[in-house]
Amino acid sequence: MTSRQQLVQLNRDVIDCRKCPRLVRWREEVAREKRRMFRDWEYWGRPVPGFGDPRAQLLVLGLAPAAHGANRTGRMFTGDRAGDFLFRGLHRAGFANQPTSVSRDDGQKLTNCYITASLRCAPPQNKPTPQEQSNCRPFLEEEFRLLTNVRAVLALGRIAHETYLRLLQQHGQIKSLAAFPFGHGAHYRLPWPGGARTVRLFDSFHSSQQNTQTGRLTPAMFNRVLREVKKYLRG
Repeated sequence: MTSRQQLVQLNRDVIDCRKCPRLVRWREEVAREKRRMFRDWEYWGRPVPGFGDPRAQLLVLGLAPAAHGANRTGRMFTGDRAGDFLFRGLHRAGFANQPTSVSRDDGQKLTNCYITASLRCAPPQNKPTPQEQSNCRPFLEEEFRLLTNVRAVLALGRIAHETYLRLLQQHGQIKSLAAFPFGHGAHYRLPWPGGARTVRLFDSFHSSQQNTQTGRLTPAMFNRVLREVKKYLRG
């Protein structure tokens, strides 16, 4: 079985997961009740798999599906303001073929980029428990094993940043998370989880509506990080 075929099977396993009772209840409740503006949608209401180019050099790592975003559409960062911001930036940088991402069948295609998340189900108040994060980590670890061309990881927010470091810690590749503090624009040369090669971890504030509307994360700030990513990949 090729890596591409294994990714397809992994995504099926992700979609079938029911490991976390609290998250199962929440995602299904949201899918039943819906938001008024999306009342005509058939919500996805299941774990959301990764999305993108299986031969990608850039891996974008987020937090979790939004209740009325990816939990509705079934695709990472699709159907909400955080995704709108992210895909505009990826399109400007040449990683996405269009600046919008509204549904699974909208024609969006990523080039040299793969998007995934620390958690595959929408958590209440966007706050997963440590156990829920731990339950999801094997999916992410297997995804990392299969994405053999990745050279740069873009962590969107502190939880994504720490998720990557915890995988390294789990494999005995680093001792302390404190040696690699999260900060917008920070970047670190680090091992690939469980592998012999090194990659560069880039940090950005999350593209959440709260961050972008308050100016904590602006398009210019995000573009600078993406330029650094592209510079690194070219080198």
